[in-house]
Amino acid sequence: MAATLAAPPAPPARLWTRNFGFYFTARTMAVLGDTMIPVATAVAMLSLGFGVGAVGVALGAWMGAFALFVVFGGVFADRFHPRPQMIAADGARFAIQAGLALCLWLGHPALWLLVLASVLGGLATAMFQPGLTSLVPQVATDPQQANGVLRVSQGVATMAGPAIAGTLVAVVSPASVFAATAVVFVVSGLCLTALRLPYVEPDRSASTLQNLREGWTEFRSRSWLWSVILIWWVLGVAVWGPITPVGAVSIIDAHGKAAFGWAESAFGVGCVLGGLVAIRLRPARPLFGGAVAMLLFPLMPLSAALVPPVPLLMAGYLVSGIGWAFWGVQWATSVQTRIPEDKLNRVAAYEIAGSILAVPLGQAVAGPVSGLVGVHRLLFLGALVGLGCALALLAVRPVRRLTRAVD
Repeated sequence: MAATLAAPPAPPARLWTRNFGFYFTARTMAVLGDTMIPVATAVAMLSLGFGVGAVGVALGAWMGAFALFVVFGGVFADRFHPRPQMIAADGARFAIQAGLALCLWLGHPALWLLVLASVLGGLATAMFQPGLTSLVPQVATDPQQANGVLRVSQGVATMAGPAIAGTLVAVVSPASVFAATAVVFVVSGLCLTALRLPYVEPDRSASTLQNLREGWTEFRSRSWLWSVILIWWVLGVAVWGPITPVGAVSIIDAHGKAAFGWAESAFGVGCVLGGLVAIRLRPARPLFGGAVAMLLFPLMPLSAALVPPVPLLMAGYLVSGIGWAFWGVQWATSVQTRIPEDKLNRVAAYEIAGSILAVPLGQAVAGPVSGLVGVHRLLFLGALVGLGCALALLAVRPVRRLTRAVD
């Protein structure tokens, strides 16, 4: 009998397809716009004479609208398709940012108008965000590699966005930042329009309420998923909520407006490095590896509290970004590979809402609490809580022991 020859191994799938290129550009542009908005809002409002409390309210309004409506964004994306919904959201965000630019050029907008724009912007982003998760398996065959590359691009955008926003505010005007952001969302929408995706007939037999219940059932059935979200609630109130308005006050008081933008940009550099590491390093227990990396994250609030010389401040933000990005890749890949595709948008929406729902609360109380305990003490507390959250991730058994679903 003739010897049977083994078939040669299949070549690795190519990541940079036409679809992935357009998706990569759209996501990078969207992140760039999203990272420009909080810096532009904080610095512009402080320049217009509003205090840290007003900045916290405006940022909290954006985050609150996003968190409250993102679950409906996930339902609509599963019932129809995420791409047209995302394109429409980009169109709405263009109109909002262009309108803000016009208002700032014409005069001194009232606080209620800035808060309303934040609410509408958060609502539009809630319709956009769930599709980012579910489109990754449709445009890439290797989610781990794709998420690593996307985390690098997110880091570049996180680095560039605040720097661009801070520079435009300092050199040109606050209005110019919002005008530039409007253009960024146009580019994102055009790239999403260019995607060529196979048509999948969605199941629309269930009502919206039934879809919400199915997504919730999938979400709560996974202890590793909701355990992380509970920990993220604490992190959102104590760290992510206060860090932008309170960190801005601390850094601007010590080093000026540009330093805050550069510190945020250094965090973006760290996200680039963390994403590059995550492309190559694939831990057998991804959330355990990510939790170890999260031990670096508290350096950001600690640096904002200490306000050392600008190079050291940027170094703290950079190292923090490395840990944050590595965790983000492991988390995104775990969600994308362990949730059924037909329910992924809804589960992702619950995950996103749960992750950030506490952030607007932290932003809203940042002003009053910082007035009671002081800006620097509040940031020190955030660093301690951030360390505690990383240790909690390591302590929770379902999180620590979750294994990789795919290679």
